[in-house]
Amino acid sequence: MTISPTITSLDYTTSDILANEIINGMTEYFGEEKREEIQSIIWQTYIFAREAHDTQIRKSGEPYITHPLEAAKLLLRLRPDIVTVQSCILHDVIEDTPKSQADIEKLFGKSVAEICQWLSKLSNIKYRGEERTIESLRKMLIAMVSDLRVIIVKLADRLHNMQTLDHHPDPAKRERIALETLNIYAPIADRLGIFEFKEALETECFRILYPSEYLRITQELASLKEEQDFFINKARELIRWVINAEVPILDISYRIKAPFSIQRKLSRKEYSYTHTRDLYDLFAIRIITDDIRHCYEILWVLHNVFVPMPNRFKDYIALPKENGYQSLHTTVVGLFPDLRSQPTEIQIRTKEMHIQAEVGIAAHFEYSETGKSQKSKDSYWVQTIKDIIDTEQGGGEFMHEMKMNVFSDQIFVFTPRGDIITLPKWSTPIDFAYSIHSNIGNTASIAKVNGHVVPLDYKLHNGESIEIITDKNRKPKPIWLSFVATAKAREYIRQFINREERSFFIEKGRTILNAYLIKNYAHGLDKELSILRNVDGHNLDMKERDDILVQLGNLSRKPTSILRVIHDEIIHTELGEKIWDEKVDTEKKKIREDKEDSNGVHVIIGKARNIPYKLAKCCEPTSKNRKIVWAIWQWVITIHRFDCENIKKVELERRMLAKWSDDTENTGIVFEIECTLRDKRGLLMELTTLLFQMGISIKSVVTTDLENWQVRDIFVLEYNEDDYYIYDRLEARLRFEVKELIDIKLNSMN
Repeated sequence: MTISPTITSLDYTTSDILANEIINGMTEYFGEEKREEIQSIIWQTYIFAREAHDTQIRKSGEPYITHPLEAAKLLLRLRPDIVTVQSCILHDVIEDTPKSQADIEKLFGKSVAEICQWLSKLSNIKYRGEERTIESLRKMLIAMVSDLRVIIVKLADRLHNMQTLDHHPDPAKRERIALETLNIYAPIADRLGIFEFKEALETECFRILYPSEYLRITQELASLKEEQDFFINKARELIRWVINAEVPILDISYRIKAPFSIQRKLSRKEYSYTHTRDLYDLFAIRIITDDIRHCYEILWVLHNVFVPMPNRFKDYIALPKENGYQSLHTTVVGLFPDLRSQPTEIQIRTKEMHIQAEVGIAAHFEYSETGKSQKSKDSYWVQTIKDIIDTEQGGGEFMHEMKMNVFSDQIFVFTPRGDIITLPKWSTPIDFAYSIHSNIGNTASIAKVNGHVVPLDYKLHNGESIEIITDKNRKPKPIWLSFVATAKAREYIRQFINREERSFFIEKGRTILNAYLIKNYAHGLDKELSILRNVDGHNLDMKERDDILVQLGNLSRKPTSILRVIHDEIIHTELGEKIWDEKVDTEKKKIREDKEDSNGVHVIIGKARNIPYKLAKCCEPTSKNRKIVWAIWQWVITIHRFDCENIKKVELERRMLAKWSDDTENTGIVFEIECTLRDKRGLLMELTTLLFQMGISIKSVVTTDLENWQVRDIFVLEYNEDDYYIYDRLEARLRFEVKELIDIKLNSMN
C-alpha cells in the first residue's frame, strides 16, 4: 500500500461498480426479497471503508478501496453471510486508517468489529523460512478457532493480493509473500476444504516462485485444449448413453489438474512421468446425481462397461475426508482409446457433496432471518488445533505438533462398534486410545487391529478396526512419547508421567544429553551438570538443571535447542572445540545464495535456502563465527553474530538462529545392542527384517554360538534421527515379536 498526501480526490467509478456487483452477487443466493436490506448494509459499509482509506492508493495506482472490494467479490464464491462480507470490506480499516475497533462496532456491530480486529492482528504475520515466528502463527490459529470467518476473509484477502502481486517492485518481497502463502495459507484452505481457494493460491505461488516450470506446464496444458474440449463433449454423450435413463444425472463436467499439482506429481520419484499429458488423472470427469443410492448405481454401471484400475477406487462417501469432502473416485481404462491411451479418473457425487467439495467448511454456514449466520460447526481439524494451542508448548514442539496434526494427511479407523475415528497419518493404537478417553489411554495394555494383537507402536492404516484392552494396573510408559503422533496423547502421557516419573526423566535426559555431547564434543556431563550452569543468560541451581534434563527426557526439547542458548565461552570451557565432520554434503555445494562470506559460504535460514538476507556491518559475521542469529527488520533479514550487542536489543520474536551452509553437524544415533536368543533357522533374517521395518540400518553384526542351542548377536545399528528412545522402542518390539529372545542389553549409544 502507498499513501499519497498530494492526491485530494480519486476516481471511484470502478469501486462503485464493484460494490454493486457484490450486492447483486449476494442477492442471488439470499433471494431477491433481501435485496433492499443487503444494498443498504453493504453500501453503508462500502462508503465507510472508502472514506476511511481516503487517498490511499495501491501500487497498481488504483484507490486502495478496490482491494477489499475485489477480495469480497472473490469471497462470494463461498456464499458467505453478511457479517463476513462486511468484515472483508473493512478488513484493513483498523490497521491502515485512523478508524478504530470501537468506531466499527458502533456502526456495524460487535461481530464485524471483532473479526476486523483479529484480521488486523494477523496482518503482522510474516514468513520466516521453516522456523517461522511461532507466536505469530499461534495467534493466527487462535483467531481461526475463535471464529472461522476470520480465516475465510484472510484467504480471500490473500488470494487477491497474490493475483496482483506483480505490481510490487521488490522481487524479494514477492518471493517472501509467495512462500508464506504456499506454506501457511494454501494448506489451511486445503484443510478447511475450500479447494477452489487452495488451488488458486498454489497456482499464483507456483507462477511467482518457479516461473520457468509454470510456463512449461501451462504451455503443455494449452496444447491439449482441443483434446480437452473434444474429450468432455464426447464423454457427456457416452456417459448419458451407458447410464440407465431412470438414474438422474444432474450434470457432467470435468476438471483439469492444476499446474502446481501437475508439477508435484511430475517431480515425485515414484512416478516416471515426463510430460503433462502422461498423467493418469490429468482429466477427471465429474458426474453429479441426486442421491447416494444413485452414486453407487452409476459406479456399478461404469465398472461393468469399462475396466476399473486396481487400487484406484476410493469411497469418500462411506469414509469422508476430515474436511467433510465426499465423493466416489474410480479410474477406468477404455474411455476413448483412440483419443487418449491413459486411464481416466471419474468422480461421482450428489449436488450437496459437490457444494461441499467446492466451498468446504463454508458450506455449513446457516443463515438466519437477518442474513447473518451461526458460526460454522467445528471440524475435527479445528478441534485438533484447539488441543495443540491449549497445551501451550514451546516453539519447536509447537511446530512439530502442527506439522504432524494440522498439515499432515489424515486416516480413518473404526472402533469395535463401527464408529469412525479420524487421526493424523502415522498414528498408533495409543493415539487411538487417547482419542476415545484419557482413562483408556492411561490403562492401555493390549491393542488389536482387525482382530490381531499388534505392538503399541504399530502404525495404523485407513479402514482398520482397533480394539484396546485395558488393565487398571497398567500406566503410561515414557517410551510412548517417542512414537505417539497426536498432541492430545502426548500431553496426557506427559501429565501422568511427570507426576510420577521425574527421576526416570532426569536419568533419561542425562543419557540423551550425554550421548549428544560425546558424539559432538568427545566430552560428557560431569556430576554437577556444569554445562547447564547458565542457560539463556540465567544462572541455574541444581533443581533447575534437573528441570532441563526432564525436558530432554520427556522429548519436549532437544539437545541442540539447549546448546543454542548456552554461551560459547561456557561450551568452550566445559567441552572444548566441537568435532567437525570434514565431509561436506554435495547437495549443499550446489546451492549458492545471493550473499556469501569471504570463504564462499552462505547462510541457511531455518531449512530454507532461497531466503534473501544481508550480513550485519556492526559485527561482520563470517563462517568462522559458528553461532549466528538472524533478525527481520523493515522486511530485510540481517545476519548477526550470536554475541553481537545489537542483536541482544532486538525482541526475541524477531530473532532466531541460523547456520552456515558448511555446517555438517551429525544427526542420527549409532548404538550397539547385544541379544541372547534361542537359535533357529531363519532367525537372523527375522531380526534384520524387523530392523528394516523400523527404519534402523545395520552397520555390523557379529554372531557367536553359545551352549544349549543359544546364540549371541551383537549389532551395531544406526538410526538417522536424534531419537534417543529408539533403543527402548526396539527392545519393546523385539520382546513382543521375537519369541526366541532371552535377553537384550544396550552396550553403547552416541
